[in-house]
Amino acid sequence: MNVLAATHHIVGPYIEWRAFSPLIVLVAGGLIVLLVGLLRPAAIREQIVPALTVLAFLVALAAEIWVYHHHPRGKAGFCLIAGPGCSSAPLAMDRLALELDMLFAVAGIAATLMSWRAVAPRESGHGEYSALLLFSVFGMSVFASSQNLITLFLGIELLSIPLYILCASETRREGSLESGLKYLVVGSVGSATLVYGLGLVYGATGSTDFATIGNALSQSKLAGGSLGSPMVFTGLGLIIVGFAFKASVAPFHQWTPDVYEGAPTPITAFMATATKAAALAAFLRFFDVAAIGAQNTWAPLLATIAAITIVVGNVGALGQSSLKRMLGYSGVAQAGYMLTGVIVGTRLGVQATVLYLMAYLAMNLAPFAVIVAEEHERPDGDYLSGLAGLGARRPWLAWPMTIGMLGLAGIPGTIGFIGKFQLISALVSGDYTWLAIVLVIGSMISLGYYLRVVATIWMRPPVALTAPVASAGAGPATGPGTGELAPIAGASPEADEWEEGPGAAGAGLAHPQLIFVAVAFAAATIFFGIFPAPLFHLASHAANALTGLL
Repeated sequence: MNVLAATHHIVGPYIEWRAFSPLIVLVAGGLIVLLVGLLRPAAIREQIVPALTVLAFLVALAAEIWVYHHHPRGKAGFCLIAGPGCSSAPLAMDRLALELDMLFAVAGIAATLMSWRAVAPRESGHGEYSALLLFSVFGMSVFASSQNLITLFLGIELLSIPLYILCASETRREGSLESGLKYLVVGSVGSATLVYGLGLVYGATGSTDFATIGNALSQSKLAGGSLGSPMVFTGLGLIIVGFAFKASVAPFHQWTPDVYEGAPTPITAFMATATKAAALAAFLRFFDVAAIGAQNTWAPLLATIAAITIVVGNVGALGQSSLKRMLGYSGVAQAGYMLTGVIVGTRLGVQATVLYLMAYLAMNLAPFAVIVAEEHERPDGDYLSGLAGLGARRPWLAWPMTIGMLGLAGIPGTIGFIGKFQLISALVSGDYTWLAIVLVIGSMISLGYYLRVVATIWMRPPVALTAPVASAGAGPATGPGTGELAPIAGASPEADEWEEGPGAAGAGLAHPQLIFVAVAFAAATIFFGIFPAPLFHLASHAANALTGLL
């Protein structure tokens, strides 16, 4: 009785369970597919587990829409977990977080559909593969909702650790194992750098809460005085480096082409879209809320980094023959584009960044779905030469690839043009006209490799298959003279051979899920390029979630 009386006055944290429901669905879905994947029948593992994974993402998406619809009027968002009175919430489900969570769920659905008949789930276990995908999206949701240094670091680890394993999920292919190891090493370095930076900011401001840090940095003692500024600015520099590793920002991008090429293609597509969106969300959250008081110091540095990233990414992509490596360098350049919206530190900049994140999802997933389909058919499906004559062979895949390339290049009539136009508008209004010029020049350089893909699809004759097809998603066939790493055999050499063989998929008709992903996102690229109003509406709501911006 005495114990109960002594603890009666203690008030636990406030939890908004309605807003917490999307995260609960993701964790519960991950546990369910992990257990179902332990069942012995192959049909359950190969069909039911992916179907349950898609269902879990759809339920999470429905929960996010429900929470978005019931968003409290006049408030920035729900306080997921907070002390009494909803103060100093480490997690807050505002409309910025909800819209990014929807983006993560859509990317997860696309990755699951692209992985349906891939090698990686068979080799690593269907339940484990799908559960890791769900848990990674859970980490991204925590990352995007973080209002505290501690939850920020927990979020980046929750999203990263499953991806380290997924990159190496083709366990008998050396390239996949190397990809996972590289990502693990680089990701660990990035996380260590980030946590040192977060520690320095905490030491200088005395708080882990974003709002409190922002108020402290706005004070003259920390923003301009000599007492706290060295620690603060060193911490901000380390945080920039930590985020840059995750977002593939130059000069911390070297891992990106290698990891993208070696990882299973569905995971590469997932990382290129969802992970980049989560990293840019962290940039927005931290620098436009917690560090907004020191904007005059970090904004010029980020602007210089963004300009370098745009140039390095576009120039690096020009000489690539591997489509995955080309899209890796393209992703570096695209990260530079999106980083420009963070630099401005205005509501228009946040709106432009969120809009481009949604556009980038559609523009990138369509080409990756085509690459996965080609890898099922050809030994050079990941290479530019494998697209020769695709317009004549498989027009239902040629058009999505073409539209995706045109969208990434920013051609009018696509959502890519709208997104870049908004970024340029935000830069000019924020007195960063020189950076807007760099963005335009970078887009002009990108035509050199995006249009080369389009020309190969429609203007070059098909190349006959002369080599045995490698495992689906494993890239080109390996062996002497190919320059590729050899597969790691399991029980026998036959274990590394593809079961279906060239053309067994009926020119793509046996992979309707891949065609669906490619066509759906290509159609979205065109539709929202002509009717962008819905995305403008969503981006405006997301920008309004960050209070204190002009």
